[in-house]
Amino acid sequence: MFDEELPRAKRPAITPGEDISALSVADLHARIETLKSEITRAEAMIGHKQDKLGAAEAFFKKA
Repeated sequence: MFDEELPRAKRPAITPGEDISALSVADLHARIETLKSEITRAEAMIGHKQDKLGAAEAFFKKA
């Protein structure tokens, strides 16, 4: 069996505060990109939830 046919090991989840001193520069760049993507995803969810909250508040607002 060739190495290309072997399934790639899934990268472990990022744990804030973990030791990153053994990571290569490429791994650190990949980590940063993963974290940036997660920040973007979280910010989008915040916006979505704020929109829903605003709509609910407008609906139930007392006149």
